[in-house]
Amino acid sequence: MKRLLFIVNPVSGIGKQKKIEQLLEQHIDKSLIEYTIRYTERIHHGKDLAREAVEQGCFDAIVAVGGDGSVNDVVSGIAGSDVTLGIIPCGSGNGLARNLNLPLNPANAIEVLNHFKVEEIDTIYLNDRIVASIAGIGFDARVARRMKLAKVRGLQAYAKIVISDYPTYKEHIFRLNIDGNEIERKAWFISFANSNQFGYNTTIAPLAKLDDGLIDVCIVDRIPLLHLPLTAPLLYLNHFELSQHVEFFKAHEITVYNNDEKWVNIDGEGERVGNELHFRNVRKSLKVLVP
Repeated sequence: MKRLLFIVNPVSGIGKQKKIEQLLEQHIDKSLIEYTIRYTERIHHGKDLAREAVEQGCFDAIVAVGGDGSVNDVVSGIAGSDVTLGIIPCGSGNGLARNLNLPLNPANAIEVLNHFKVEEIDTIYLNDRIVASIAGIGFDARVARRMKLAKVRGLQAYAKIVISDYPTYKEHIFRLNIDGNEIERKAWFISFANSNQFGYNTTIAPLAKLDDGLIDVCIVDRIPLLHLPLTAPLLYLNHFELSQHVEFFKAHEITVYNNDEKWVNIDGEGERVGNELHFRNVRKSLKVLVP
């Protein structure tokens, strides 16, 4: 018998989580699993709930019911423990869930939990924070910051912000140290990927693997409007590496010296982190339930 705690973000994404109690009653195998449900009440409350559950020592897995931000909160709360992560994807992007091939239908995702199949994946430490899926600076962080304040979530809201800010956002010159090699690049945004995608099935780092011990660094320069019809489809076709506007590196550790805007997109949430950023991969540091 496994004991699971479900941490539900009641305002995540597009509302799939609102029937979670009914779905658990219908689809969880009660001969194999006992479960408890807790609801978050404030931003990052999921981290506190997960940490408290780890300290209690009575749960085999903690399941994030929400989007990538909710997943990040649970991962941050269970970091350093032997507790396993489960995901019921109910956000709008669901980047990590998609990379893990988890069903996006909550009922089907619950049935995955019944088998309790565990795999180990990497995480990224960014200064004193954890990145489960992907982090970004530059325009990516600007959009995440604005999404954090938006009253509506989802792809349509995301696209509206991108279209609104694209014409006026300027490239920045970033100084980086990538596994000991100093480089300087003028970039529109830079992604630091553990998983291969932002979410919404947009694959920013086609060659990223969740368990290879490496961070995929994707440096993207400003894409002219005339090139967008050719470049944007590459994100959905899993071939963004073919774009002339992107440069890729793989590394164990990266330092960014001049994140002047101070904001970072961490798993879909805009967070104020600071000017200097240190990323490092921690290989196979997270246990997660998979199909």
